[in-house]
Amino acid sequence: MPGKDLDTRFKEAVELADRMTQSELPQDVQLRLYAFYKQASFGTPSFGSSNADLRNAFKTNAWMQISHLSPDEAKEKYIELIHSLQ
Repeated sequence: MPGKDLDTRFKEAVELADRMTQSELPQDVQLRLYAFYKQASFGTPSFGSSNADLRNAFKTNAWMQISHLSPDEAKEKYIELIHSLQ
């Protein structure tokens, strides 16, 4: 892995995550993966509207909690978390 660039390693980690089932992962881990993925892919979110859906509210909250990370830092955290689950 040391020779691969961050984007390649991130893409590979996303592919690993895609093969995992939701039942394999605790909900808190699913939320962290979601947040790291969103931050890595879209950067710091803008939270203008309130969300009445409780599930989406948890997802938004998870993303807000890590919004201080740069996209590259979020990619690294995502990769680390995926590899810790194997």
